[in-house]
Amino acid sequence: MLYHLFTWLDQAHDLPGAGLFQFVSFRAAMALVTSLLIGIGVGKHIIRWLQLKQVGEIVRNLGLEGQMQKQGTPTMGGLIILAAILVPTLLFADLTSIYTQLMLLVTVWLGAIGFLDDYIKVFKRNKEGLAGKFKVVGQIGVGLILGAVMWWHPDITIKDHVDRTTTGETVAMTSVDGTTFEVFNPDGGNVVWEAKKSSTTTIPFVKHNAFDYAALVGWMGDWALDYVWVVFILIVILVVTAVSNGANLTDGIDGLATGTSAIIGIALAVLAYVGSNAIMSGYLNIMFIPGSQELVVFIAAFVGACVAFLWYNAFPAQVFMGDTGSLALGGIIAAFAILIRKELLIPVLCGIFLVENLSVVMQVAYFRHTRKKYGEGRRIFRMAPLHHHYQKMDLPESKITARFWIVGILLAVITIVTLKVR
Repeated sequence: MLYHLFTWLDQAHDLPGAGLFQFVSFRAAMALVTSLLIGIGVGKHIIRWLQLKQVGEIVRNLGLEGQMQKQGTPTMGGLIILAAILVPTLLFADLTSIYTQLMLLVTVWLGAIGFLDDYIKVFKRNKEGLAGKFKVVGQIGVGLILGAVMWWHPDITIKDHVDRTTTGETVAMTSVDGTTFEVFNPDGGNVVWEAKKSSTTTIPFVKHNAFDYAALVGWMGDWALDYVWVVFILIVILVVTAVSNGANLTDGIDGLATGTSAIIGIALAVLAYVGSNAIMSGYLNIMFIPGSQELVVFIAAFVGACVAFLWYNAFPAQVFMGDTGSLALGGIIAAFAILIRKELLIPVLCGIFLVENLSVVMQVAYFRHTRKKYGEGRRIFRMAPLHHHYQKMDLPESKITARFWIVGILLAVITIVTLKVR
């Protein structure tokens, strides 16, 4: 809203300073600061309201040290995260951008599903919460919308290299026509870009750093290009569902999911910024995604919201995010990565979420297999998800969280480095 107001003031009245809102870096910084202030300032009031409503965590005794002390700690704190994301985005992002609109949709949609789950658990005193099948249907629904809009919306395109001259003088960015333009390449010559709809995404460790989903339906021959959208949408649904559930499983000890999400958000901000900048895209030889600079504003608010929530969620936690926050955090990360064509980097970037998911799958599968084979179930880990395994080893929560954060930072750095490792 402020972006549109100051843009109008700059164009209509030449108001001094109003032009600052044209810079993505300025708006992202303002979104970050605002989200921090909202999260910290509003958070204490939301926690007090949750306490008055007796919205406390129902804890099952799993034999973990310090676990029962968490009984009654306010949950549904994801409302703090949602407020700290949505308000700065509405204030500082371009609301006419399809990228902004999609991220707002995913945030509200998955936040609402999580809120309904928490509401049933807390107010209806049903510890099972919303049935898993309804959660999955909701995740599939938002994934379907995201994939379909990305495929058919005219404003969602990529600009890829169509020609690279090897000689030429240094030139400023020059508009060529409605679909192509040139930008100076620091390695020598000019890079020519062309806007197009594409099923191409980023893949690490290959020469051109790109993979076309059309290759998955190449066996269809001439029909491949007509039906590749089916594969694309199915992959979007799979990524959104997997990452959303991964974040949900990671939210098991104080500060773990929130801090991990903040680290992932910073890495995504870097990837989004270089992918939305023609010069940097040309230098790194990666896809240039016009219009995606608005995602930088959103992810800045996301990082600020996560850090602000840590103010209250760090050990010992004063509030838990509940599914209201965890489902939204995972869905936001997944949708953001898909929009900047970096979803195939998620296994590395979101490695913490991945191993948490895998630890549960492996534990359940092995238990069922051994029960069928030997008559009694056996376990790989002392307890799943993985962070509970380390708790069973008597490691303090704060140490487990800190070590997971360190691993998350390493994974984020590796993810960014993959842009140049081919």
